[in-house]
Amino acid sequence: MVNRFKKFTLIILCAAVVLASATFAIGEIDKKEEVRKNDLYSQIELFSYALTTVQAAYVEEPTPKDLIYGSLKGMLSSLDPHSQFLTPEDFTDLKTETEGKFGGLGIEISIKDNLLTVVTPLEDTPAWRAGIKSLDKIVKIDDESTKDITLSEAVKKLRGKPGTNVKITIFRESEGKILDLAITREIIRIHDVKDIMILKDNIGYIRLTEFREESYKEFHKALEQLKQKGADSLILDLRNNPGGLLNIAIEITQEFLPEGQIIVSTKSRNPSQNSVAKSANRSGMFLQWPMAVLINEGSASGSEILAGALKDNKRAIIIGAKSFGKGSVQSVIPLPDGTGLKLTTSKYYTPADISIHGIGIEPDITVDPSVKELAEEKKEAEKTQKKAEEIFNSVQNGATPSSESNKLEETKKRLLDDNQVQAAINVIKGIKIFKK
Repeated sequence: MVNRFKKFTLIILCAAVVLASATFAIGEIDKKEEVRKNDLYSQIELFSYALTTVQAAYVEEPTPKDLIYGSLKGMLSSLDPHSQFLTPEDFTDLKTETEGKFGGLGIEISIKDNLLTVVTPLEDTPAWRAGIKSLDKIVKIDDESTKDITLSEAVKKLRGKPGTNVKITIFRESEGKILDLAITREIIRIHDVKDIMILKDNIGYIRLTEFREESYKEFHKALEQLKQKGADSLILDLRNNPGGLLNIAIEITQEFLPEGQIIVSTKSRNPSQNSVAKSANRSGMFLQWPMAVLINEGSASGSEILAGALKDNKRAIIIGAKSFGKGSVQSVIPLPDGTGLKLTTSKYYTPADISIHGIGIEPDITVDPSVKELAEEKKEAEKTQKKAEEIFNSVQNGATPSSESNKLEETKKRLLDDNQVQAAINVIKGIKIFKK
């Protein structure tokens, strides 16, 4: 009886110690939370004091709206280059971007190393024809320095009425050159899926330029088209693909991964907001196709997710140059007055738990573009610039402009001279031989 009483007392004491420890831990958490709240309240008090001082003493009377909007813009831009305060006009612009039609130069931009940097020029746009390249630094817009400029400010300066000019000064670090370019704005129409063809030996080729609302449907249709033509393998070209909509990138990736394999995960400060996207593909239609994926320094965001998923799941060989390294997630949060926040809330991780942001995807096989390929790019840009004029002259002279099939043949010839495409063809041939 005494032993039982001693045991019972010991259990009570242990429970009391555990309870006291838990209470102490909870107390510590509450204390930290209280300190954090007090610190926040004191800073808000400081902000309120500064706000009323500016409103009362500034040389011209500012409106409360201007002061608050300016404060929010400053606060968001101080976090990282991709977070921003969205005015109602910015919301409209954001919607227009994802629909794939807008006015401007046709470049995807970002802030890298505190410099306004070109992620990639979009093909058949004014920027592409002017010879702008990935990683070019935009140091001036209309003779005004871009030092400390935000992304939203840069976009507003670069966009404008179609037919108007904008002057930009770029620094091309790889060549040590500063270039002044005058470019005429146009309505930018995006075609995401291009150059669907069989290159040789039943090897299909698709170039995916961006991830927008209709991209998955177009891409799936292109795969079916290649299958009907007898394709049994694929080169997927993601070079100069700046990304786009995450859900579309995931849908396209699913075409090549069996059900249950991880595509991408996101990690945020709050563990409850972490997520893992897995393939839901049950059809298995294109799972057996040998694949090579082409990337370069202009491949960013969605294209890095796709390439990273196929690489880590050992589903495709990645060929080319290291990608851009844009791997953060921005959530658009509406505010009561019709404005909003575009806020970085998490970062992307590949299935091997490697962060994409600031690092990029390393190719399995590094292949530099050949001198010949770079010369071909320049020639192609010049050709595109003259295309409208040539078609007009052909019609005037009673001739028939080049047909779509002729253009595809020209593209095919150019691709077969492309160093990186040749490497991809050789890799796929090797996989086919190994499978046999």
